[in-house]
Amino acid sequence: MMDFPQQQQAADGSMIYPPGVKEITDKITSDEMIKRLKMIVKTFMDMDQDSEEEKQQYLPLALHLASEFFLRNPNKDVRLLVACCLADIFRIYAPEAPYTSHDKLKEIFLFITRQLKGLEDNKSPQFNRYFYLLENLAWVKSYNICFELEDCNEIFIQLFKTLFSVVNNSHNQKIHLHMLDLMSSIIVEGDGVSQELLDSILINLIPAHKNLNRQAYELSKMLLKKTLQTIEPCIANFFNQVLVLGKSSVSDLSEHVFDLILELFAIDPHLLLSVMPQLEYKLKSNDGEERLAVVRLLAKLFGSRDSDLATQNRPLWHCFLGRFNDIHVPVRLECVKFASHCLMNHPGLARDLTDYLKVRSHDPEEAIRHDVIVTIITAGKRDLSLVNDQLLGFVRERTLDKRWRVRKEAMIGLAQLYKKYCLHNEAGKEAGEKVSWIKDKLLHIYYQNSIDDKLLVERIFAQYLVPHSLETEERMKCLYYLYANMDPNAVKALNEMWKCQNMLRGHVRELLDLHRMPVSEANSTAMLGKLASIAKNLPDPGKAQDFMKKFNQVLGEDEKLRAQLELLISPNCSCKQAEICMRDVARKLGNPKQPTNPFLEMVKFLLERIAPLHIDSEAISALVKLMNKSIEGTTDDEEEGVTPDTAIRAGLELLKVLSFTHPTSFHSSETYESLLQCLRLEDDKVAEAAIQIFRNTGNTIETDFPQIRSTLIPILHQKAKRGTPHQAKQAVHCIHAIFSNKEVQLAQIFEPLSRSLNADIPEQLITPLVSLGHISMLAPDQFASPMKSVVANFIVKDLLMNDRSTGEKNGKLWSPDEEVSPEVLAKVQAIKLLVRWLLGMKNNQSKSANSTLRLLSAMLVSEGDLTEQKRISKSDTSRLRLAAGCAIMKLAQEPCYHEIITSEQFQLCALVINDECYQVRQIFAQKLHKALVKIQLPLEYMAIFALCAKDPVKERRAHARQCLLKNIGVRREYIKQNPVPDEKLVTLIPEYVVPYMIHLLTHDPDFTRPQDLEQLRDIKECLWFMLEVLMTKNEDNNHAFMRRMVECIKQTKDAQAPDDMKINEKLYTVCDVALCVIMSKSTACIMDSPKEPELPMKFFTPPDKDVINDKAYISDETRILLLTGKPKPAGLLGTVNKISTAGRRPYNRSTPIDTLSSVSMNVSMNVSMNSDLISQSGNRTRELCTQIPGSETSENEENPVTIITVTPVMVDSVKNLQEVNSVHAMSRTDSAEIEKNILIIDTETGDVHSVQQENRINEALMHTIPKPINMDQENLVNEALMHTIPKPNNMQQENQLNEALMHTIPRPNNMQQEIQVNEALMRTIPRPNNMQQENQVNEALMRAIPKANNMQQENQVKETVMHTVPKPKRGRPPKSESQGNTRKNEDKIKKTSGRGKKRTAVTQGGPGGLQEVNVKVPKQDVTECTVPSKQIAVQR
Repeated sequence: MMDFPQQQQAADGSMIYPPGVKEITDKITSDEMIKRLKMIVKTFMDMDQDSEEEKQQYLPLALHLASEFFLRNPNKDVRLLVACCLADIFRIYAPEAPYTSHDKLKEIFLFITRQLKGLEDNKSPQFNRYFYLLENLAWVKSYNICFELEDCNEIFIQLFKTLFSVVNNSHNQKIHLHMLDLMSSIIVEGDGVSQELLDSILINLIPAHKNLNRQAYELSKMLLKKTLQTIEPCIANFFNQVLVLGKSSVSDLSEHVFDLILELFAIDPHLLLSVMPQLEYKLKSNDGEERLAVVRLLAKLFGSRDSDLATQNRPLWHCFLGRFNDIHVPVRLECVKFASHCLMNHPGLARDLTDYLKVRSHDPEEAIRHDVIVTIITAGKRDLSLVNDQLLGFVRERTLDKRWRVRKEAMIGLAQLYKKYCLHNEAGKEAGEKVSWIKDKLLHIYYQNSIDDKLLVERIFAQYLVPHSLETEERMKCLYYLYANMDPNAVKALNEMWKCQNMLRGHVRELLDLHRMPVSEANSTAMLGKLASIAKNLPDPGKAQDFMKKFNQVLGEDEKLRAQLELLISPNCSCKQAEICMRDVARKLGNPKQPTNPFLEMVKFLLERIAPLHIDSEAISALVKLMNKSIEGTTDDEEEGVTPDTAIRAGLELLKVLSFTHPTSFHSSETYESLLQCLRLEDDKVAEAAIQIFRNTGNTIETDFPQIRSTLIPILHQKAKRGTPHQAKQAVHCIHAIFSNKEVQLAQIFEPLSRSLNADIPEQLITPLVSLGHISMLAPDQFASPMKSVVANFIVKDLLMNDRSTGEKNGKLWSPDEEVSPEVLAKVQAIKLLVRWLLGMKNNQSKSANSTLRLLSAMLVSEGDLTEQKRISKSDTSRLRLAAGCAIMKLAQEPCYHEIITSEQFQLCALVINDECYQVRQIFAQKLHKALVKIQLPLEYMAIFALCAKDPVKERRAHARQCLLKNIGVRREYIKQNPVPDEKLVTLIPEYVVPYMIHLLTHDPDFTRPQDLEQLRDIKECLWFMLEVLMTKNEDNNHAFMRRMVECIKQTKDAQAPDDMKINEKLYTVCDVALCVIMSKSTACIMDSPKEPELPMKFFTPPDKDVINDKAYISDETRILLLTGKPKPAGLLGTVNKISTAGRRPYNRSTPIDTLSSVSMNVSMNVSMNSDLISQSGNRTRELCTQIPGSETSENEENPVTIITVTPVMVDSVKNLQEVNSVHAMSRTDSAEIEKNILIIDTETGDVHSVQQENRINEALMHTIPKPINMDQENLVNEALMHTIPKPNNMQQENQLNEALMHTIPRPNNMQQEIQVNEALMRTIPRPNNMQQENQVNEALMRAIPKANNMQQENQVKETVMHTVPKPKRGRPPKSESQGNTRKNEDKIKKTSGRGKKRTAVTQGGPGGLQEVNVKVPKQDVTECTVPSKQIAVQR
């Protein structure tokens, strides 16, 4: 190749141009230059590589065209033509270029690259030349020449950027292919791809660039696919630098690595073969945000529809699943969100996800639990087969979540699934069966206490289960089969829902009635009460009440609004009218300028609850038609999953419920005709329901439907005489309710039945007895007298007092109804007849009630066998006992009979709840609760539930507790909502049940020996069973009130036997147990009572104000045993310090023998002797410890204590308990003197103080610090004490504190006070925390022990201190019990006992273990006072 001067010379002299082309110089115009260049381009286009002569001929021209004159020409057309020439020159002279200068080559290729920008405008006149240039370069791969250049990378980067910038959607496929060929040849045939060049490709994959130029993205995508094998290592190296080595500076795209990975994976997963392990490394990063970014990336990779990454890379998949349990909340949240896409796109991975979603459904974060539900429901709505039963179960669990947002999402999600797959049947019958349980579950939530839950269930029912938007026939068909397919609990919930809505309608109706009355203060007060009742049925009752007051004000001002509301709640309002009214009211109250209106939302809640959106006359007719079709067999009941009989029965039950809430909707001849048809069916349940519907809705039959009346009367007569007992009852009530001549109708039934009674045919007695009983109750004025002779001559004498048949002796306590003998069933109905007869009369003028009560009591006393001939089976006597107990309870609901029920009869009735037969206890408790919750029974009957503490079945005790909670809540709410006179408050305040309970327990037949520990434990459990519920909240200081009430009872006598000392002793003993329980469980009970209690005079005599009964009827030992369940340490000075309560141990009781053994063991282990006797007593003690199981110590299971034996003097060994208890005979002076020398030492911390000091502190706090109920409360008490009682900073302050206490705090007057002091001060005395405090303790010891009079005593003092203050434990791991016992026993054998040395008894190792230490103090004169060793319990 010639150098430039030669080129210039050639140009000047011998340069050859193609024929017809004149010389090109700077002196010609641009147009002329273009013209001549076009001819040159044409010449080069026509030349091929084989034209050697022409190649040589035009070589100078080729060199000339690369001169600066052309490459920098300002005319773009000139530059384009020159570029085309140069491209052809590279083609012609290939593979060698005519330009050997690297700088010139670089300049040429950069020049050509710049010309390629002209491809951007495909409408340009020169576009074809630009295309030719691109095509030529791509075909020849001219840029490959640049590989020889050192800085070829600059050329390639410029080329790639140019091509990516000019490509657009107006280009055809050929242009794309040429660009692709041009770039791919550079990548494939090069030595590698630099990072800058790779960036020029990858930058087009970033979302921001991708959205700006989609064609550049597609071109990059095709380029990467085409060069996959070559470019993959370069990509891997880039990600390795950034992800693993953290070199973010290697590329400007470092911050977009995760976006790039996602795009590259979408292009071809093989591009990332080496990158995926790096992601697994990043998943385990310590940076939560970094893990979150990787999780988001992998969620998209695994979740994309066509991805098989989870199956191809199992380690990465399992590592990703592990992030479901990440500590970082956003990471867990992102994993849960991913699960939805994964379930929908990859159903095969559902099994892997299930376990992780289960854990996350219990996540502590509300948002995560919420998103788990969204994930499962979203997948389920897409396709039910995507979610298995286990996943649906997670959503089911969350319907009871503690957070409202989560519960709401779960409930609505399940409702949507039900509507889609059951109601609309979108996925077939199998899918419908899979989610058929949803309807029951959703309705069960109506049992929850939250009003929000109830309102949501109502909304779900109206929108999803039975959509009110459906046409009437379709809506009723949906309701008809829904009701038939629901389980019993769901049916009860739905019935309760309609009942609550009907009750709320009643409240609104009463409010509107008040608006029609003249304005007055009483009227305003009544309105406020009614508004409060309405607000309780709306969410957030506090705000609801304010909104309802505002709504009430609007009602008062807007008469039209009031009229619309009256139409909405009227019995004749149709469903369509209801929807119109709701829209109109909402429109009037709404404000278009206020998008969120809480007031309007609250009013909408009210309207939704009271509007009849489902049931009207048309709906009832549609239901009746459906039922008729089921009767005729013309429906598709089987396809709906029920049999025709089930559908008919369910339909009648549905109509029966609706007859209570919408009675006027039944007033049509068609409906009544269908009900008459049901009466003729053989199904007894159907006929019974039909009669009840007539009873509820037939008030207009006599006037509006005479034909129905004439047909109905004979049917009712027939049912009352020969129907089932339930049919007879409903028939009598129906006649009484709907006919004006009911006296005549009832007489036509009463007379033949009363004459035909025959005890020899008991099978035919049951229905007549039922009819007669209800007739006498409904029409007492007409039939009370005739019934008296029936009762006297037949019911009592002939039926109840005779046993005609012999029962089956099968030993069962209960038999099913069908196995009960007809005679016993007749007797049961006879008892009920007696009760109904008396309830009808409502007076005791004839003393019939007294006779009946004596009869019922005799039946209970004889255990159901009134004749005591032993001819009745056990199961039959159970039935009769239950009937007698329920009869007394039923009579007690009538005030006139309650007054004559004696205490003994009440107690007999109460004992039924402790009957040996489970079913008797169960049914009696249910009836008791039902009457109490309606406030129909006197308060004293609530005391019966206290006896449930004895029930051996846990479920029965739990049920009784729930009943108590409900009853107490109902009574307290009733008092708040209703003005009650003071004299009636005594019968309503729940706390007044305590006197009745104490009296009932006093006369418990099982309570025969007041000092028997096991019997006292039973009494304590019964008391606490009731008191625990009453003391749940200290409302109005009721703890102190109950304490005062019990104290008042101790000042009275039992009115049932005022002169019986034994009975009164039992009464006072129960009172002491009650006081013990109350004071041990409550902090506030020691406060002043808010008022003086009034005791029921029926059970207690008036209190004797001249006599104060302060006697303790339970011993201190018994008190401790009742509270802790463990024996009290055998103390000799009458002081037990800090015995803690372990909480309730209701049914885990030790025997008296165990208790005696434990006490005896403690006494034996605490004997201190002189030096001559120590060895012998030590051996004896060790022998006793090995012989008696569990004799190591007295330990409270929950609050372990340490027993320390302190020996103030040398004494003889203690022989028995009597000698131990003889300490009470000691003089006060001697006791005080000994207390000066007694030190209490904590074996764990070394805290030391004297008994005298501690007693003074105890006495000061006796009435302020309660005994904790359990360990949690005990810890709270201790923590509070640490902040309220200052700890002395030094020994001087401690001495000052002791001196101050000595002059201000009185000593306890008796053992009872001293015990209370000790119990109150558990864990209140600080312990040494470090060596400095330990030294202060030692100093205190030296001051507390009397000064030695001689060297011998001084040595004893030092020896005592050295052996009594243990070294602080510093992290030594606790020994097991077996290790501790073995080591201690070995130590005892090896050591020789001596004066002042510590003797370690059997130790229970582990936390809260127990130690027993004998400590010697200086020897004193034995003749002055011989006192056994004192045992003091120090709380660890």
